[in-house]
Amino acid sequence: MSQDHSKIIKKIAENYIQMEQTIVKQLEMESHHNVTMGSFREEVWKAMFTQIIPKKFSIERSVFIIDSEGTVSNEVDLAIFDEQYTPYIFNYGQMKFIPVEAVAAVVQCKSETTSRKKLESWVDSITDLKTSLRSIARMHSYMAVGEYDIDPDGEFNGQKTTQTATRPIRILCHTNEKERPKSIRKMFDLVIGPEAGRLKVTFSSENSLLDWYNSLNHANKKYQGFKKENIDFKAAKEFKLEHYKVFQKNSEDQQEEIALLSLTFQLNQMLMLVNNPILFPHLAYVEMFNNMVKDANE
Repeated sequence: MSQDHSKIIKKIAENYIQMEQTIVKQLEMESHHNVTMGSFREEVWKAMFTQIIPKKFSIERSVFIIDSEGTVSNEVDLAIFDEQYTPYIFNYGQMKFIPVEAVAAVVQCKSETTSRKKLESWVDSITDLKTSLRSIARMHSYMAVGEYDIDPDGEFNGQKTTQTATRPIRILCHTNEKERPKSIRKMFDLVIGPEAGRLKVTFSSENSLLDWYNSLNHANKKYQGFKKENIDFKAAKEFKLEHYKVFQKNSEDQQEEIALLSLTFQLNQMLMLVNNPILFPHLAYVEMFNNMVKDANE
């Protein structure tokens, strides 16, 4: 690569450092001056995610996630979901309810004073949600009919099951300069917060890409007995999100991570492990609405 090209790439990397510093300064303003409470904080984080995720995903603030069994999550500060694939946002006045099958990631944007108990309650309300396989859709060479086509060996229309139950990536964005306790970090897939004027991103585990793939695509214990498709790619087993970090040398000639640029690659790699959301189970939601409206009337 020519020296001119190297300078251009270096400028791009430096721009991500400046973006990090801007985000942290905005969060500090909210923290020190209590600017419009959580609303301002959520807008700062929303703007960050808007810059780093593909346009196929929409981001909604202050929503609830629902499933076809009638379970409703606690309020979610930011939901990242595929509205093109699943164009359903069920409205009740100003409140919005998004089916879990469409949701790629859920984000809690909290201050440094948020209690562990509140975070635990929120995480439980997300993990209680279950995706359904009751979908019927035309594929390239056949019609997929979800759970009706899974046998005890996990066969799915003659092919191995690629998704039995997806789940959202759980993200905590906070304003605490101090390291979050390990007990809190373990509740989330990744934790993002300020540190020394920059951003710090911490993942809950050092899982391989294959481990993340299984966690995000086979999340429901109900289907763990089914045989999953045979993924035996060397890279999927050997590479971890740790390998997606980008560094530069600082003024003291030490390696320094450019966290926002790393996060761009890391989060989008996680999203690509799920790729499109699970096929939407229209029938399951029809039955849920019919049953629950009937029960309410009775």
